[in-house]
Amino acid sequence: MARRLRFIGTNSGNDGCPTLYEDADTGEVIVQGDAVTDPADVAQLRNVKEGEAFVAVPRVLLADFAPRDAEREPVLINFDDFEAMFGNFKHTAWRLESRSRYRSDEGTETYQRFICGEDTDWDLDDPWCVSRREQKAQGKRFERVRIVDNPPTPGQRYLLDNARRNSAVGEDIRNLWRHEAERLNLPEDDFWLFDSRVIARLHFDGDDAITGVELITDPVEVARACQVRDAAWHYAIPYAAFEAQVPSDE
Repeated sequence: MARRLRFIGTNSGNDGCPTLYEDADTGEVIVQGDAVTDPADVAQLRNVKEGEAFVAVPRVLLADFAPRDAEREPVLINFDDFEAMFGNFKHTAWRLESRSRYRSDEGTETYQRFICGEDTDWDLDDPWCVSRREQKAQGKRFERVRIVDNPPTPGQRYLLDNARRNSAVGEDIRNLWRHEAERLNLPEDDFWLFDSRVIARLHFDGDDAITGVELITDPVEVARACQVRDAAWHYAIPYAAFEAQVPSDE
């Protein structure tokens, strides 16, 4: 079925190109311009999919006629696609961990050993650790800031122990007391920020179990997440120094 296109605008006089149109049903924008077909040009484009085409238009066309408003529906991705993001990012993966408890941790053998006062005996050769080392060897950075209550919850004490494993395979982990996070007006969101351009926001239920992952590319929200990262990273303390500040739970 043919699209119902609405003419938006052109700054090319009567030449018919370049021009913007809007799909009246979906709101998608159709761009008419000079085709970009030179293989050397196409090779510089990112994540090209089969069937995609490319056109070049003057910047002023978009400045004059590109829609400024957008109704954004939440984009939820499955856990396999979320996991793939850790292999596909180019430079940095940064995490804000803001919760007092993660139910997923409590189902692990290492958590049960930790709660019983035993050595967690982290396996640095499991697939997760191997993947982190491989990414690190490519020059990629994994960084986390973990918010900690005072006194820390059992789950937060477990993650302090867990930081030894993550650091051993190349992650840089820092901690921040919750009162300090509140002073900085850090959000209660729990999210990953990839390459300073896309957010993966984690959703949890009332029992602290992860229920889904929301993908966010809105430039305003991404810019805000970058500001959160900069503030949190500036004030957070490397985990080893932070752990020395934590009183014993005995």
